Amino acid sequence: MEFERNKKGPIGELLAPVAGFGVTFSSMFRPTVTEQYPFEKVPTQPRYHGRHQLNRYADGLEKCIGCELCAWACPADAIFVEGANNSPEERYSPGERYGRVYQINYLRCIFCGYCIEACPTRALTMTNEYEITGPTREGMIYEKQDLLAPLQPGMLAPPHPMVEGTDDDNYYRDEITGPTEAQVEWVRERRPEDPSLETARPVKGAPA
Repeated sequence: MEFERNKKGPIGELLAPVAGFGVTFSSMFRPTVTEQYPFEKVPTQPRYHGRHQLNRYADGLEKCIGCELCAWACPADAIFVEGANNSPEERYSPGERYGRVYQINYLRCIFCGYCIEACPTRALTMTNEYEITGPTREGMIYEKQDLLAPLQPGMLAPPHPMVEGTDDDNYYRDEITGPTEAQVEWVRERRPEDPSLETARPVKGAPA
């Protein structure tokens, strides 16, 4: 089947050269908008692709499991991930592994978002922060501590055990609402000076 373009009439042929300038002519009569950046910062659109962030669960454990799928999906080879095994005394995420090393080279990153689409645990998302320039090339390589989301009030700083009676599936289904008293006591016994103990808000028991 062949498709042919509809032929224009005499008036259409006459106005064809002018139609191409339609956007230009319509813009000529709009007010000029000048943003006074950096003195006045205009909020970005909600879905703007800015700096990356490594997220946490409600009890403070990290969502990143060190699977490296984000690094494989990156077309610019800007992400480097090195996973490590969790242990009873050093647990940073649910399941078996966590991201021990996480780096993003913002000299290479093209902000395409492929990495966040590849992440199976929604550990990696993109914020609205766009001021990520720096005076040195070394400073443009963001480490895990630069990307990790800060502890929200009520969370407990890892490492600490998972919520008792749960597995990684409970975490992935977002059934964890906060640290339990057993987790708080575990941290208090081993790290009594941990500042997150002052703001941790224990919840009752494990999810049903």
